[in-house]
Amino acid sequence: MINKDSNNNKDIKKEPVNWYLVDAKDQILGRLSSFLATRLMGKHKVSYSDNTCLKDKIIVINAQKVVLTGKKIHKKKYWHTGYPGGIKNKTFKEILNSKNSTSVLKNAVRRMLKSNTLSRQQLKNLYIYSNDKHPHEANNPSILEFNN
Repeated sequence: MINKDSNNNKDIKKEPVNWYLVDAKDQILGRLSSFLATRLMGKHKVSYSDNTCLKDKIIVINAQKVVLTGKKIHKKKYWHTGYPGGIKNKTFKEILNSKNSTSVLKNAVRRMLKSNTLSRQQLKNLYIYSNDKHPHEANNPSILEFNN
């Protein structure tokens, strides 16, 4: 018997690209990143299918002003060793004050998505900026409210 309820790419109507704006100022990192991950996957839509990528774009501003709860701002360490020669570690506060302050939020969202080629396409729909200026004014993004 053929399952006619499957959601094929041909059956989905071509929806227009929606642009959303999220302000990350004074938002908790984990809660914000899980909210962004579910929006990028499209779980908030009725026509959700786990094998399709949405065209919705999300702009995050003020990523440098995201917060952590407790004493994690000084104790949480991000470390990476590319070669055997020692561990290079930085605290959360050092990364936020550095040049690539958006990497913390981007990595948190990336790790909440599934690890496949579709997640790499979904992550391209996320634009993160460390201050309140962004070059997407012409797209008229609608403000997406996120409250803890």
